[in-house]
Order: sequence, then structure tokens, then C-alpha cells
Amino acid sequence: MADRLELPAYARSLGITMTGEEDGMPVLSVDFGPTVEGRPQHFHGGATAGLLENAGYAALRTALLAAGRDPQLKPINITVQYLAAGKSKPTFALGRITRLGRRNANVAVEAWQDDRSRPIATAVMNILMV
Repeated sequence: MADRLELPAYARSLGITMTGEEDGMPVLSVDFGPTVEGRPQHFHGGATAGLLENAGYAALRTALLAAGRDPQLKPINITVQYLAAGKSKPTFALGRITRLGRRNANVAVEAWQDDRSRPIATAVMNILMV
């Protein structure tokens, strides 16, 4: 999976990396540091949203490549819910495809820190594939 999927420049600029996989989908992570810090010792909301978005696209690209498809992806709508403040520790994210059609896909994404069952943010993504 990781050898076929390269993260975009924006993800790399934030320090996002692929750290594993769960159910065949890539788990992305980012360590806390100056590139993602908002208020002191907390993740910036935009960095959290960037991690969620990249995890969603990584999950979708993984599924599409496995199916022999490589369409251009265009966002229709991305909705982020912030559930708790991201503290100064590594943050992880995983996307799950909830619907994969011919022309559009729906992806749900969760980000967490210490406890996988307590997400700090979630996102729902609707993506057009052309």
C-alpha cells in the first residue's frame, strides 16, 4: 500500500506520514511541533482539518488503486467536527469509505491522540471522481 501511495506536498509540509494500516486503509499521523501549533501547546484547527482531509483522500486513493481506478478527485463538501482540543502529542487519523460509486464517494474520518475510542475531531467528505 505505502509504496503505491504518495502523500501530497501539503501533507508533507505539515509533517504528516503514513504510520500503519487498519483494515487495509492507511493510518496517517503527525507529531506536534511548530508547523501545527495554534495556541500554545495545542494543535491548530487547520492542521487538524488538514490531517483529516489527507487521511480521507489516502483511504479513497487506496481503495481506488486496489480496484484499478485512478480518477482525479475533486471535493464536493468536507465537514469537520472538532470534539476536543488536540494537545502537544502525536495525532493519528483514519478514513473509512462509506460509499464508493462510479462518480462520487463518501468518506468518514476520525482523528485521535492517546485513545482510539476518543476522537478529537471527525470529518465527513463527499468527493467527485472524474
